[in-house]
Amino acid sequence: QVQLVESGGGLVQAGGSLRLSCAASGSIFNSNAMAWYRQAPGKERELVAIITSAGSTMYVHAVKGRFTISRDNAKNTVYLQMNSLKPEDTAVYYCNVWPALDYWGQGTQVTVSS
Repeated sequence: QVQLVESGGGLVQAGGSLRLSCAASGSIFNSNAMAWYRQAPGKERELVAIITSAGSTMYVHAVKGRFTISRDNAKNTVYLQMNSLKPEDTAVYYCNVWPALDYWGQGTQVTVSS
């Protein structure tokens, strides 16, 4: 059974930081690249960052230098450290494998106030 459980979101002022966590079922985590995605109000869901099973990372331009994706293979958990947050980072954040499965967790809301 696929499980993706995101946590760690909240309300933060611009310039602040948050650390998101995602616990994934082992069946999909161990050998797959994992990714964070986000969906802002009225917009399509978009890719934010990817981490391969070996630890290589990729970031979209909008978050490069501010966000860091990491994974703990022993805990089947992927993280997203978000620093220097901006109001345009406001969105529901989701984790999934990359490329994404059709199944999505509930996501975690991140709201950045100006």
